[in-house]
Amino acid sequence: MTATNRRWYSGMVTTEDWWAVWLGLIMFLAGLASLWGWDLVGWMVQYETWAWGNFSCTANGAGDCTWLRMTGYAGWHPLVGLAVTYAIFTLLTCIGAAAQGLDVPRFFWGWTMLFVLAWLAWIVGHEAHFAATVNEFENYGIEWGLSLGGGFSYILALAIGLVIGNLIKPLAGFLYEAAKPEWFIKTAIVYLGVKVGLKSMDAAASVFELALAGAAAAFVAYLLFWPVVYWAGRRLFRLPRDASAVLSSGISICGVSAAIATGGAIRARPILPVAVSMLVVVFAMIELIVLPGFYTAIFPNQPIVNGAAMGMTVKTDGADAAAGAILNELMVADAARRGLDWSGEWILDAAIMTKIWIDMFIGVWAFVLAWLWSRKVENSPGQPSVGASEIWFRFPKFVLGYLVTWFVYLGIASLATAPGVIEAASEGADVVQSPMRKMFFMLTFVSIGVITDFSRLRGMGRLAVLYALALLVFIAPVAYAVAWIFHHGMTPETLRAGGMGP
Repeated sequence: MTATNRRWYSGMVTTEDWWAVWLGLIMFLAGLASLWGWDLVGWMVQYETWAWGNFSCTANGAGDCTWLRMTGYAGWHPLVGLAVTYAIFTLLTCIGAAAQGLDVPRFFWGWTMLFVLAWLAWIVGHEAHFAATVNEFENYGIEWGLSLGGGFSYILALAIGLVIGNLIKPLAGFLYEAAKPEWFIKTAIVYLGVKVGLKSMDAAASVFELALAGAAAAFVAYLLFWPVVYWAGRRLFRLPRDASAVLSSGISICGVSAAIATGGAIRARPILPVAVSMLVVVFAMIELIVLPGFYTAIFPNQPIVNGAAMGMTVKTDGADAAAGAILNELMVADAARRGLDWSGEWILDAAIMTKIWIDMFIGVWAFVLAWLWSRKVENSPGQPSVGASEIWFRFPKFVLGYLVTWFVYLGIASLATAPGVIEAASEGADVVQSPMRKMFFMLTFVSIGVITDFSRLRGMGRLAVLYALALLVFIAPVAYAVAWIFHHGMTPETLRAGGMGP
C-alpha cells in the first residue's frame, strides 16, 4: 500500500461511489420537499400492468396510457412525463460522468440506449400474462399467466443485456462507457434507504431487528468464510499468499470491491484483483440467474432467510440487489397464489441489509490485512506504515447515503407532532423509493448483462476451480444455514405486524 496525501474529502466529486450518494441525495431532497407542499418529483412516470390487445395511449388532454402513468402532475401526458424523466436523469448522469472523467459523448449515447432498453423491458415485462397474479386475471380479461409479478421485467432486462454482452460485442463495446451497474445499483440503494425509512414509520422494531440480524449474519462472512477459503487456497490448491488472500476476499466478502481493496492492502500483483474481479462478475451473473428461482422453489416458506442468504452468497452489490429484486418478485407472486400477502419488498430489504453490513467493514478488513501483511507476512525494512485513515478511504460511501435517507425519515416519524406530517413526507418519498429506484434497478440489469462476458472464464485455471468449489460446496450452503439461524420464522406478514414470528 503506497503512502498518499489524500484528504478526507478526496474523491467526493470524482468517484462513482460518491456520485451514487449525490444522485441519491438530490432526489431524496426533492422528494422531501413534499413536507412543505411542493411536488418536485411528480414528473416521474410509472409503468402499468397491461393486457395484450389493450396497449394504447390517447393523445387528447392529459392522455390515458394503459401501460404508463404519471406519479403526479395530473395535467401532463404520460409520454411527456417519460421525456422529462429521461431529460432530468440524462443531465444528472452526464454531469456525474464528466466529473468521473468518462467520455461524455459516448456516455450520453450509451446511456440513451440503455434507458430505452430498460424501459422497453420494463413495459413488456409487465404485460398481464407475465406479471399479473392469479387473483388479478379477471381484471385484465386473461385466463392464464405465468404470475411472475415484476420479476419478468428484471429477467427480460438481464437477458437483453446478456445477448448484447456475449453475442453482439460491438454493441456491447459501444455501450460500455455508460454500462455502470455498480453506479446505478448504489444509487438505487440510496433510494432504498428512503423506503426503509418509510417502513420504520410503521414497523420500527421489525426494521431494527431485521438490520440487527443482518449484521450478525454478515460477521460470519469475515470470521468464517475468509479463513476457510484462504486455507483451501494455500493448502489444497497451492496458491501464493497474495492470490489466496485476494480470492478469499472476493468470494467471502464483497466481490470486486473487496478484491481490489485487498490487492491494494497487501500490495498484490496487479493482475490478481483483475482476474478475481472477472470471476466475481461472471459467477455473480450465474447466481443471479439460478438462485432466485431455486430458493423460491425449494424454500418457499422462508422468504427472509432466502433474502439474507442471497446477501451473503452473491458477491457484488449490483448482482445481489438484482437477485434480491427478482427473488422478491417471484416469492411475492408465489405467495399470492397461496393466499398470502408478502408485499412490501421485505425480502429485497433482507438481501440488501445483509450486504450493506458486509460492505461497511471492507475498509476495516483492508486495514487489518494491510497491517498483518506489513507486520507479519512481509515484515520488510522500510515498509510504509498503515494509517487508520485507510478505513475511511475504503469505506463504501454509498452506504452513507442509504443511512442518511433512512434515518431522516425515521426521525420525521419519531419527532412529528403535527397532524398530516408523515402523510406529507410519504407523498414525495413514495415516488423516490418506488419508480425511481426500480428504474435504476432496470438500468442495472441491462448493464450487468452488457458487461458480462462468459468467455472470460477461459484461462483462469486453479483460481476458477477454487472459486466454483468454494461457492458451491462451502459459501452457499453455510450462508443459508447462517441466514436460517438469524432469520427463520420471519415473513413479510410478521414483520409488518411488528413481531418476528416463531
